[in-house]
Amino acid sequence: MQLVQLWPLVLFLVLSVLVVGGMLILSSVLGQRHSGGAAAETYESGIVSTGSARMRFSAKFYLMAMFFVVFDLEAVFIYAYAVAFRELGWSGYVEIVIFIAVLGAALFYLWRDGALEWGPQGSRVKHCPGLGTGNSKTIEP
Repeated sequence: MQLVQLWPLVLFLVLSVLVVGGMLILSSVLGQRHSGGAAAETYESGIVSTGSARMRFSAKFYLMAMFFVVFDLEAVFIYAYAVAFRELGWSGYVEIVIFIAVLGAALFYLWRDGALEWGPQGSRVKHCPGLGTGNSKTIEP
């Protein structure tokens, strides 16, 4: 590839750097400066913050975020299957059914284990299976 063919790209990069640099310099020269009063306070999304920024979150918050990411990514895979389902044929159909079954089993396990519970501990009812059939009991914690 010759240098003559690359001149538009080089020109674009030089102009981009000049525009960004110019904006930074102009904003530092012409920008407002506040040093007192409310300028030192934390202000986000139009709401004055209260409390410490080092507040601890429950581990359930992070678990729920991970569940969301995992199941959201699975939706992307299912969408990709839906786009190409005619080319994949019956083998693709069987694979996506197995995939959805594994997802359903994982969701059922999480639900049964109580990982999706956000309510207070006292409002939950636990199920304790008995030794034989029909001997299950429901107890309040």
